[in-house]
Amino acid sequence: MPWFNRKPPPPSAEAEARDRDWETALAQDRLPQSVVDRLTAARAGRTPWVATMTPAELLTIRSHRCRPIAMVSGTCWYNFGWSWTEGHAEGWTYALNRIRQEAADAGANAVVDVQMRTVRHRIGSSMDFTLLGTALYMEGLPPSTDPVIATVPALEFVQLLEMGIVPTGIAIGARYEWLGGNNWGYGGGNRWGGRMTQMQSSVFAGNQPLTELGTFWESIRRDAHADLRRYAGHLGNGVLAHTHFGQIIRQERDKQPPAYLGRHIVLGTVVDTPFGADVPHSIEPVIDMRDDDTLSAARAHRHNVYSNDLGEGEGPI
Repeated sequence: MPWFNRKPPPPSAEAEARDRDWETALAQDRLPQSVVDRLTAARAGRTPWVATMTPAELLTIRSHRCRPIAMVSGTCWYNFGWSWTEGHAEGWTYALNRIRQEAADAGANAVVDVQMRTVRHRIGSSMDFTLLGTALYMEGLPPSTDPVIATVPALEFVQLLEMGIVPTGIAIGARYEWLGGNNWGYGGGNRWGGRMTQMQSSVFAGNQPLTELGTFWESIRRDAHADLRRYAGHLGNGVLAHTHFGQIIRQERDKQPPAYLGRHIVLGTVVDTPFGADVPHSIEPVIDMRDDDTLSAARAHRHNVYSNDLGEGEGPI
């Protein structure tokens, strides 16, 4: 019989029980028992631990009475068709909740070196959002019910603690906006809709600087950073922003001036200074603004999940 006519073997009773456990756990917003058992075994040292850290980082954290427990992850398959930008923010939030659950069941105090991965699906406007990191236990502290999730590597995590600066979590900011008419059913705000006439008049007036598009783009970035600050406000007084993505898409229109869609996403580790560190002011987001470097797919930065070529074209926001 040809291989393409062969029927797959029926699932075993064990596989069916595991699938039912996953479905029940997802419906109750908890981890499946098989995952809890694996993390409990890692916490007790009954299984080998796995870490994303380098040998030098492992040595450093051991000198600071920290030990790795396990590599933990959080994954969310999310449909962002209603809003590409805000959908990404929500997808990352769900993935964050999942990795926090795994870390708590592992008995961790923190998860460091959190790396971000995305996988685009061809099933509608959907994507997998995945976070991977190393769960740490700090000797002398009880296991946390709300472990710290940080994108900083273990070495930077320890250095921040030595300065009295405490990483407290991950914050997300995302914003999109239209410049010009919005007639394609994408939804979202369009407070810049009436500005296209001004741009068109400037073009017909001769060689004059077109500041409208630059101002439009700057406002989106500022709004995304404002969202980041609001998200981080309940966690700490500063943000170390490791990942950001910005894009402007030109939308051609028949017998009308083109419209533009701008979108910006920024993610980073929130820090706080509760121990009286000598920081004279609230810490502002630290963001590398060099587009040719930060937004390049070839950039050797293990925390930057977004490239400048997502292939979105003129699709969903």
